[in-house]
Amino acid sequence: MKDEQDPLWRRLLNGWMAIAARFGGVQTQLILVLFYVALIGPISIFQAFGRRDQLDKGELWKKETAWRDSETGGTDLERAKLLS
Repeated sequence: MKDEQDPLWRRLLNGWMAIAARFGGVQTQLILVLFYVALIGPISIFQAFGRRDQLDKGELWKKETAWRDSETGGTDLERAKLLS
């Protein structure tokens, strides 16, 4: 009578897939760390030295509101005509 267990190649494949899954997780983390260190880190350091405020938060505490009027304005009727 035939044995009910998986053949040897199936057990080897399952073992290899488990090892590959762990390597894939480590590789993903390594790629993300390198991406941050190579791209995002230097950009943030450059902007910190340049004192550039991307969100215009520097003067926010002095103001009553954070609302800003649009530079591309016009009356509502003129804007509606442009959109149609």
